[in-house]
Amino acid sequence: MTTTYTSTLSPEEYLVRERAAEYRSEYLAGEVRAMTGASRKHNRIAMNLGALLHGRLRGGPCEPFMSDMRVKVERTGAYFYPDVVVACGASRLEDEHQDTLLNPVVIVEVLSPSTADYDHAAKWEHYRRIPALMDYLLLSQSEPRVERYTRQAEGLWLFSETSGLDADLRLDSIGCTLALRDVYERVL
Repeated sequence: MTTTYTSTLSPEEYLVRERAAEYRSEYLAGEVRAMTGASRKHNRIAMNLGALLHGRLRGGPCEPFMSDMRVKVERTGAYFYPDVVVACGASRLEDEHQDTLLNPVVIVEVLSPSTADYDHAAKWEHYRRIPALMDYLLLSQSEPRVERYTRQAEGLWLFSETSGLDADLRLDSIGCTLALRDVYERVL
């Protein structure tokens, strides 16, 4: 969840403030969006997914990160905190602080009533400009449903939807399959 407040900052000013702040905020075109707490369902879905990815990717070239790993969209200068993010190979980090990822392969947002439009529109507009990004996943809190955008060979994005507790979500970009029953465990 986010709340916008007016404060025009340079990216450098944002990072200095953000690294010293008690609470997280995102940065878009000079504006800072303070992030508020998420619901129990939101947290459980993100935690389930992070744990599943950690187990499936262990020992391989890909590594999952939870919501404290900031992502920078180099082409637009935006900074976001996805709920879950996966990087493969050598993680490209912005600087010596190692808290800002530049090359995510998978980005996951758990949709909240207050952020769903923002995640579908503004964030997606920026995320799709990350050259390494292969999958953008939007997970519903109210039903077992994943909206997915997958980068195609020609650079176009293919939309698909996976739903139902008996469904599996296959992520070829990171070489794993996730059962929605496991992602939504103790949620619905």
